[in-house]
Amino acid sequence: MRSEDEKEYLIKAIDAFRRRLCVISTDYKILASNRKADEMVGFEIVGKYCYKVFYDRETPCKNCSANEVKYTGKPALRAKINDALDLGMLPCLYSYPIALEGRVEALVSMDFDLPTQGGLQTKLERSNAFLRNMILSAANGVIAADKQGKILFFNNVASDMLGYSIEEALDHLNIRDIYPGNGAYDVMAKLRSDEYGGKGKIIAYQVDIVSKSGRNIPVSLNASIVYEDDRELASLGFFHDLREELKLKEELEKTRLQLLQAEKMSSLGKLAAGVAHQLNNPLGGITLYAKLMLEEYDLQDRAKEDLNRILKDAERCRDTVRELLEFTRQTRHLMRPSDLNQSINRTLFLLENQTLFQNIVIEKHLSPDMPLVCSDAQQLNHVFMNIILNAVQAMKGNGKLTIRTYVAADRNKVGVEFSDTGSGIPKNVMPHIFDPFFTTKEEGEGTGLGLSLVYNIVKNHGGQVRAWNRSSGGATFLVELPLRRKESGDEKNEA
Repeated sequence: MRSEDEKEYLIKAIDAFRRRLCVISTDYKILASNRKADEMVGFEIVGKYCYKVFYDRETPCKNCSANEVKYTGKPALRAKINDALDLGMLPCLYSYPIALEGRVEALVSMDFDLPTQGGLQTKLERSNAFLRNMILSAANGVIAADKQGKILFFNNVASDMLGYSIEEALDHLNIRDIYPGNGAYDVMAKLRSDEYGGKGKIIAYQVDIVSKSGRNIPVSLNASIVYEDDRELASLGFFHDLREELKLKEELEKTRLQLLQAEKMSSLGKLAAGVAHQLNNPLGGITLYAKLMLEEYDLQDRAKEDLNRILKDAERCRDTVRELLEFTRQTRHLMRPSDLNQSINRTLFLLENQTLFQNIVIEKHLSPDMPLVCSDAQQLNHVFMNIILNAVQAMKGNGKLTIRTYVAADRNKVGVEFSDTGSGIPKNVMPHIFDPFFTTKEEGEGTGLGLSLVYNIVKNHGGQVRAWNRSSGGATFLVELPLRRKESGDEKNEA
């Protein structure tokens, strides 16, 4: 038996213990407590339930060590993390049984700091800071949101991409605001399905998001749902901006089409050259003998009409052959420094007085500091004439033609731009406009070689020609020529 002094010292020792210590019944009612436990809540706690007093719960705590002791009869130690998932708080609960004849009569519950808690907390703080800095510095936009859509995390890349400051996003932005229409609901529906990377995940899903300025941004989204015990807590998304990739892809596709076009033109050029030379001689004979018949024989009027028709059709064939030969011309003669502004003015001087141009307004914006371009001026005149005639015909004799020349910022090339106010180029026609013999004109009105010839001449000058429809209506043709080119020995000699 303990003496009264021993009992008194034991009670004093328990009250002097600076951590909470309680004796509780098996149904969690507090039977006795030390002074520290009373001080923590500020009122008498004996007779009350521990989970209500210390945690303001209506039911016992799930992570309670006392619960384990009650069923096992052995001491138990549990690390407890609070509901807010605050990893900086790491108290431990220790419980052991008060047993009588093998039956748990009551339990002792106490909380205390692990000896290493200080070190653990420092490590946790460092880990949290490292993780936060790593996500903030990620190459992709990182956004986390709770179930209501409130933004919980918003990194620097997301801020740059969407135009919201981090503080603005955390305080006022809802995840639904960054998707157009019902985009946020569509993404959540896909996250909850098994079709886009498994339930709770989306992998490399392309979607548009909306910036603060209202601009749609294409992104590749990798996202997941954050669960706790199969309960959705939040969603986390990694947003990879696709604008540069899509732009590069578009440029690569244009380059690929240009290479295909160049290869096609080269093959067709060789074929056309052979056909043109084969046709030239018989056409010359047809023209010669038709003229001789008209001059040397006294023919009836109807016979003369027929011969004149033969001559007219032969001349059309001769013009086609001439364009074919020009189209397949591989060498460039008279390569010398040329003034493109002067070439344009000369071409317009030849065309402006034609009937087709009577109701056409021509607006010129010719750069005054255009450098001379090493080129065949006669061939470039042919290029400009074909493009201008096409534009005027597209406007059906009524509209405005704007011609602009400029020097590129890097001063490596010059450009000549022709914009009309016509009906534009149909989508199904656009891929074929530079194809030989392709024409949308009525039979007899064109050979379909005009733009093919333009393409070939510009290509042989080391440049490129492009066309697109304007948003305001009409079409634009752009001819770009290099200012500095690597020339072969023959070209140097010709120059």
